[in-house]
Amino acid sequence: MTAADRPTISIVLPCRNEERYIGACLDSILATTYPLDRIELLVVDGESEDRTREIVAEFVRRHPGVRLLENRRRITPAALNVGLRAATGEIILRMDAHVVYPINYIPRLVDALLTSDADNVGGIIVTLPADGSTMARAIAVGLSHPFGVGNAYFRIGVGAPRWVDSVPFGCFRREVFDRIGLFDEELIRNQDDEFNLRLIKFGGRILLLPDVVSYYFARRSLSDLSRMYYQYGYYKPLVARKVDGVMTLRQLVPGLFVLTLAGTAVLAPVLPLLPVTLGIAGAYLTALVGCVIGAVRRHGWRCALALAAVFPAVHFSYGIGSLRGAVDHLLQRRRTRRDPTVIPLSR
Repeated sequence: MTAADRPTISIVLPCRNEERYIGACLDSILATTYPLDRIELLVVDGESEDRTREIVAEFVRRHPGVRLLENRRRITPAALNVGLRAATGEIILRMDAHVVYPINYIPRLVDALLTSDADNVGGIIVTLPADGSTMARAIAVGLSHPFGVGNAYFRIGVGAPRWVDSVPFGCFRREVFDRIGLFDEELIRNQDDEFNLRLIKFGGRILLLPDVVSYYFARRSLSDLSRMYYQYGYYKPLVARKVDGVMTLRQLVPGLFVLTLAGTAVLAPVLPLLPVTLGIAGAYLTALVGCVIGAVRRHGWRCALALAAVFPAVHFSYGIGSLRGAVDHLLQRRRTRRDPTVIPLSR
């Protein structure tokens, strides 16, 4: 296939306040081996307050295929929809500003999409630390560890191509959006999960490729990580309500763990449940200590000790968020007031 025969691609890239990462991200995209004259790169900015727009504007000046679009709602699904409405390509590639991509990333996804019966194709995320601090390193390790993220295959990796429920930064034929609609703008988080589950309900298939890798920079502090995972947990019940089902059992585990632990502890004074509480807490601590000890040889004792804070931060933040979300979105079934300006757009 000659360059002129390759399908045109529209890359939709949401961003907000990403001055630390946006330059490297755009450089990596534009270094692709895919013909640049077949790519339009739509950077959708959510009214950034740092140098993000200035950096993107320089890329727009130097590269005719790069465009800067406005996202006045400042949330990810709105940015994605702004980009989709402006896109002219035959293939849509949703990318992220917190990530750098190898030169073969785009052509590998496009080839897989064209040669399979998949409706969405994605690759593995390799999680990198945001900086050289011990906590940043531990966060990156925790988000790639089965104890931290369960069987999220795009995070922990797979040995062969696999049909899955979701992939990051999907590659789609344009007609998918004509068939099932755009991203749900009520979902400040988890909009990709809802879209992918909706795609599956419409008969679509999602393919994860083990040899296609992107490099994601994780959050740098425990507070940022906790807030992000609280938000992930909070919007999961709303996703379940919208699609009338749960995507995977792993998303229920943190909430059930927190609910069981708290419930047995509260009822222990009136019911003989103290052994149950101690058993649950003991099993969790045993698993936690085992993972920490296992990390010492590979990552050093400082990073391993920091993992002892990272894993509970992920599990309890997500669990508490999902319980609060279940009350707000499933029991009360009300629309929750949100301030999108305090929620970062990218992962």
